[in-house]
Amino acid sequence: MSIGQLTDAFGLDTSTVNRRTTALLRAGLAERVPDPEGGIARRLRITDEGERRLTADREASRSFLRQVVADWSEDEVRELENVLLRFNRSAEALEERPWPRPEAPETPESQQH
Repeated sequence: MSIGQLTDAFGLDTSTVNRRTTALLRAGLAERVPDPEGGIARRLRITDEGERRLTADREASRSFLRQVVADWSEDEVRELENVLLRFNRSAEALEERPWPRPEAPETPESQQH
């Protein structure tokens, strides 16, 4: 991704994104690569170490959430998922900045909203 794409995606100013990406580059979690569209532009790409740490962080979060809802019924978990999805999409619509995400298959619950 380019600095501009990151700025747009997170709704931050360019200087903030530059500081954050500099820290990622120094830590070896991201790297600069040539823009596939050519020219002198550069893009940022996650490194193998960045991917490993991101995966570990996501798994730690998921593990914690599984513990939180361990005694919930499947219906309660599904209801929470649907409400959170609706909440996030409403916030994105209000800001007019939908978050890029792979499309999840439609469920009967998601079609009701």
